[in-house]
Amino acid sequence: MTTVNMLEAKTNLSKLVEAVESGAEAEITIARNGKPVARLVPLAAASATKQRLGVAEGKYADFSLEEFNAMDDEIARMFLDGPIFPDQDAPKSKKSA
Repeated sequence: MTTVNMLEAKTNLSKLVEAVESGAEAEITIARNGKPVARLVPLAAASATKQRLGVAEGKYADFSLEEFNAMDDEIARMFLDGPIFPDQDAPKSKKSA
């Protein structure tokens, strides 16, 4: 990660953008009076790092991977031991008049 001061960033902005765009630099930090104030990153990397947190929160059960995998046998038994569509396998009753 490269850090440049504000004057250098203003003077060499096109070179800095080219370095980030080409991948020569992953990001460039711009500092004012030695303190980092901004980051120059390629646009694709900036949008890739955004995450939408909590979109599915509360919609699914909270399982550990071990608990989730342990359910495989139970699910397999449900399909192998009984009819897949129970309502279709039951005899249909005739309505009496």
